[in-house]
Amino acid sequence: MPSPAKALSNAALKAALLTATARALRLEAELANAKAQASDDQAMIAYQQLQIAKLRHQLYGQRSERSVRLIEQLALRFEELESAATADEIAAEQAAARTTGVAAFTRKCPSRQPFPEHLPRERLVEPAPTACLCCGSAGLRKLGEDVTEMLEVIPRSWKVIQHVREKFSCRACEKVSQAPAPFHVTPRGWAGPNLPVPTCWP
Repeated sequence: MPSPAKALSNAALKAALLTATARALRLEAELANAKAQASDDQAMIAYQQLQIAKLRHQLYGQRSERSVRLIEQLALRFEELESAATADEIAAEQAAARTTGVAAFTRKCPSRQPFPEHLPRERLVEPAPTACLCCGSAGLRKLGEDVTEMLEVIPRSWKVIQHVREKFSCRACEKVSQAPAPFHVTPRGWAGPNLPVPTCWP
């Protein structure tokens, strides 16, 4: 039968081991988060360098084959860094899953900023479907709406036109019906058909 002092020392050693293991896992998760952040920053820098090289090539024209090769090399480097950043993000998530005190690093996806609130807005509601597009039933109920904003210019003034497409669900078959999206001059663009295209960029 072990002595009480020996049992106490074994319990203290187990507690110290658990504390050290938790600390090591926390440090590992923090290191993985820092590595994922650094990889994300490197991928963003490579992306910006690629965009600058493409814009310079468009602006100044093709002076030599070297610029085309440089753009191709930057594109390959960006793809490599992007895949490395994704792998590091997955590793950071796995390391954070093993501990409770560290949140996993999540990459920020670029998103389009909303138009300024001071611009006047004109709300155009697209004609809603009168019958279900799937089964033809007239029993539709409104679920919500999608608002697509487009920047339009009126001589000496600006306004944002909101195309509203109301969503309806069929009471018979539960399918969702909605008017088609408005025509865009450029696919997924925000410029209206009357917005002038600048002839030169600053």
